[in-house]
Amino acid sequence: MSPETAPPASRTAINLITAAWHTQSVYAAAKLGLPDLLAEGHTGVPDLARAAGADEGAVRRLLRLLVRLGVFEEDPDGGYRNTAVGDLLRDRPGSLRDVCLLYGEEFYQAWGHASETFRTGTPGFEKAYGQSLVSYLHDDADAAARFQRAMQAQANNFAFDAVPKEIDFHADRHVVDIAGGSGQLLATVLSAAPEARGTLLDLEHTLPIARAHLERTTGTDRATLVAGDMFTSPLPEGADTYLLSRVLGDWSDDDCVRLLKRVRGAMAEHSRLVVIELVVQDGQDGLLAPLWDLHLMVVNGGHQRTLGEYRALTERSELSVERLVRLPMEATALVLTPRR
Repeated sequence: MSPETAPPASRTAINLITAAWHTQSVYAAAKLGLPDLLAEGHTGVPDLARAAGADEGAVRRLLRLLVRLGVFEEDPDGGYRNTAVGDLLRDRPGSLRDVCLLYGEEFYQAWGHASETFRTGTPGFEKAYGQSLVSYLHDDADAAARFQRAMQAQANNFAFDAVPKEIDFHADRHVVDIAGGSGQLLATVLSAAPEARGTLLDLEHTLPIARAHLERTTGTDRATLVAGDMFTSPLPEGADTYLLSRVLGDWSDDDCVRLLKRVRGAMAEHSRLVVIELVVQDGQDGLLAPLWDLHLMVVNGGHQRTLGEYRALTERSELSVERLVRLPMEATALVLTPRR
């Protein structure tokens, strides 16, 4: 039966079943450095295979698929070149290569245990690696650096640039990014708040990436980096804005309330807390939020929440939802203020 005459449900099922092959094919290309080699001029298959240290026949077959997936395209002379998608997989700042490697390696292994996660509630990552994601990143400096670069790349390519376009930071004098990771969000906000200084709090092993990013952007003279645990370390008091981006999804309701109450205790009456997450919209279009919800469950036992669930957390934390801001790629910023 040809693809044109196959029942739509059958074709959809096959596409879903084989989607993992797409992931691993794109991962293999990034791991071999094919997008970079193409950009350097290694456009013919024999030359490209030699430069990659790979089997020529295998590379030819891989390219054939990735042309159909829109990663590469053929030149009239028989060579290949990057598309805009392939260009995003090059090894350079701002690309998605580290995201591709992370999802093709550690996260792919974790998803191999997804059925166990859904049956028992135990994260697949722990099944695959024998330890939690946090512990794994603490023990492996290279993986931790790759993870932070991946998170920064996701921010670059998704929602962070839209935050200061939708939320006014111009009058802020002190911005605190809690669990600020790569420093991307803090740098973006500081660029829109010329009179503000920033504080970034996160675990010790995350700070080198944040420091390097802030040096390239706003300058470290405007930001203080503090090594600490958001659940136990003192939080700066009386800041104008506190940022909590892609953090609550990693934790249970009780842990989220514990953290939100700590932030509420540090806030002044004029302060606000900006929480950025993928909010699940039940019964509506949008694939990323429910996908990310399952991904968090598999990787670290976390989950994305509905707006009602976030309102319940804020009610328990003496905070109020002042407004919601829709961001690109299904992200949402919840602007929270002290309950009066």
